[in-house]
Amino acid sequence: MVLRMEEGDAWALLARLIRENFGRTELPRVARMESGKPWFPDVPGLHFNLSHSGGLALCGADEAPLGVDVERVRPRRAGLARYVLSEKEFVWFQDRGGDWGSLYTLWTLKEAKVKCLGTGLRQAPRTIGVPLLEPGQTGEQDGLRFGAYAGPDWRAAVCTAGKEPLPRQVWAGK
Repeated sequence: MVLRMEEGDAWALLARLIRENFGRTELPRVARMESGKPWFPDVPGLHFNLSHSGGLALCGADEAPLGVDVERVRPRRAGLARYVLSEKEFVWFQDRGGDWGSLYTLWTLKEAKVKCLGTGLRQAPRTIGVPLLEPGQTGEQDGLRFGAYAGPDWRAAVCTAGKEPLPRQVWAGK
């Protein structure tokens, strides 16, 4: 699995990631599944996903399905945590002081999971179960592997159906 994050356009970053790590001179043709998940119909064994938030772009590619999400940490409306977190997740969130970074850690894990599965957010967020991870940790749940990442003002996550070890850090830089 290859993950890369930097400022800029997610599609341009994906094209570079595919070129540098999979030897393709051009980004393969992209189509969308019925669920909306993008894929390479001419290269079905190469899976990818991308995300962007506040100028940040995160991309991942692998031989197994994966989902990625990145979010800039910023305050949101009061009560959001109660709406998007299960009871167990809400307790975990409260135990960490109820800060926005902790909420975004869980949110990015949820987004990465539904993107990996190709289901999108078609169910109440609180029903999307994810492992309770601190940034820098990896875990497994429901036969999927997860990784949580963080910077001073962002949170990110990856979810994969693959068996390879997850990266310990998100690649950053130009």
